[in-house]
Amino acid sequence: MKRRSARAFVRVIVCAFVLQAATPTGLLAYTRDYMVPAAGGCPAVERQNIGVNAPALARQWSTSLPNINLPVIATEATAGSAGQLTEIENTIQEAYGTWSGVSGTRVNTHNFPNSLGPLGETSTQDVCTPDATDGSPSSVDGVDTICFNQSSSAFTTGVLSFTRVLIAEAPSETFGSAPPSVFAGQIVDADIYFRNDGQAIFATPGALATTPGAYDLESLLAHELGHLFGLDHSGVWRAIMFPFAPSPGTFVGERPNVSAPDAPLADDDRAGMRSLYPDPADAVDIGYIAGRVLPANPFALADFPATSPGQYVTGMFGSQVVAVDATTGSVFGATLGGWTCDPSTSVVQFDGSYVLGPLPVGHSYVIYAEPFVGLVQGSDIIGAFTNVCGSGASLTCTQPAINTNFAPRIKP
Repeated sequence: MKRRSARAFVRVIVCAFVLQAATPTGLLAYTRDYMVPAAGGCPAVERQNIGVNAPALARQWSTSLPNINLPVIATEATAGSAGQLTEIENTIQEAYGTWSGVSGTRVNTHNFPNSLGPLGETSTQDVCTPDATDGSPSSVDGVDTICFNQSSSAFTTGVLSFTRVLIAEAPSETFGSAPPSVFAGQIVDADIYFRNDGQAIFATPGALATTPGAYDLESLLAHELGHLFGLDHSGVWRAIMFPFAPSPGTFVGERPNVSAPDAPLADDDRAGMRSLYPDPADAVDIGYIAGRVLPANPFALADFPATSPGQYVTGMFGSQVVAVDATTGSVFGATLGGWTCDPSTSVVQFDGSYVLGPLPVGHSYVIYAEPFVGLVQGSDIIGAFTNVCGSGASLTCTQPAINTNFAPRIKP
């Protein structure tokens, strides 16, 4: 019988690919999701249990494929044949390889070969864990699963794929047959769904050129795996975690190769993985830039009632802060400015603070801030904004609205 903590929750990232020297108490690089632990305290980052003495990440995919207009296309034309399944599995392995090829992380299988377990197979169709809106939830198994033939109410208009993650809010929580959680914020189970109703088709790399109406399966997989590892969407256009899919028939970035297995990723994506799973032996990506985003006129900040002792709004909340290489113009990382938390008081301060990193040392960077008012808006960066103060009856503070009432300008 499944047992779930009353405070544990499932996050559904349904906006994933739609059509068309830091401290752990503040915003640490990149766009990541946070939650308030059941025992209280400062918001904790959500991530997989990958580290020293941690078991290999359990993962699998369902070989059950839909037959509605052949949503999954491979060069092997026989649906469900051994050749087609092998081609799809190779694409999944390539997508995983883009993330496990990032240097300076504990997910890197070159330096940490036991970080990822073998990719298993199951012929069960509805093996991904649904939520209550999709019927009776199956038992949580603690295995990260990819499903191509499972329906969900989360497939609203335009959604191609999404990742559903189950987060523990305390150590030693148990969910179904999954191993007990080790820390608050641990991703206990993460399952990836692909649309199976015939409204979109997906092609393996080899079949993409001959199927111009298909979306690139590898790009979508790489994006969803970023969510599986704990990353939210990015406002950086080149990033694989940008919330909108490339046009049918096109691929994000470059195909991975032997010398650059993480080729499809942008530096912003790599910085995100390094912030979540840092390799202590990394001597290059160890730089951090911290600061605050403040309005030119402090009276521009709206009055905001304090719900905890000492809580005030003294800076811009919800701006995107970007680090650009001063020589090349390349974007090395972006994060969200907005808050810090004092671990001695557990009080969140909305002071406009940001921390960019880890960044490679030996570079000069130009820093700028921008509002989420363009193609990517605040609603696309879900978990990074909505759970800083907790959720439901366990709110620890009152979160201000995302500040979009400003325009960036270059300081003379």
